[in-house]
Amino acid sequence: MYNYNTLPTALQGGMKRYIEDGIAPGHFLTAVLKNDLFEAVMRADADNLKELPNIVKWMHWEIPSNAHGSIIKVKEWINNLGERKSA
Repeated sequence: MYNYNTLPTALQGGMKRYIEDGIAPGHFLTAVLKNDLFEAVMRADADNLKELPNIVKWMHWEIPSNAHGSIIKVKEWINNLGERKSA
């Protein structure tokens, strides 16, 4: 359903688990998802820092808008998927 192959390889698994299973990703990816530029830059390694604009573009075009953009949206995405999985 989503094309994870255009994300950096190191982020593909975490993003897939987050989008499809509601599993919280690591600190860097969470910062990007919640639109916290300061934290994303501070937590990024050299590769992810370089790819940050492409990661943001990927999120904008590939995943639902209610899955990213604020900490509230991220928490709700995780909680709602978790509730659906356990039902």
